Amino acid sequence: MIKTIVLAGAALAISFSSSAAMSPQIEHTLIQVCKAGASNNTFQFNRTMKDYRINKKRVFPRLVCNGESFYNFAVNSGADKTARKIAPYNQGTVTIKDLAALKSNTDLYVINY
Repeated sequence: MIKTIVLAGAALAISFSSSAAMSPQIEHTLIQVCKAGASNNTFQFNRTMKDYRINKKRVFPRLVCNGESFYNFAVNSGADKTARKIAPYNQGTVTIKDLAALKSNTDLYVINY
């Protein structure tokens, strides 16, 4: 009985800690990705992606730069070359999500700089 309570308490503590704000290192990395995406310099963009080992399939559909999806952010910044590179990862549908009910594997990465 005591083991069950301890395990439940540990699981609860882990779930609360996983919903905390993102670490400064991750935030810095995503800011660099947003800046490289707005630069319209594919060499700089590719170098940033390689340096930080960004998984495009996981990050680009969820990355939000200045309140816009990463693709829309690149297009609105005039970075046409970058937008063409990330177009395959753009989610073309509009979804409405309850932010209170988001699971940990569908976190949104919102960056404002």
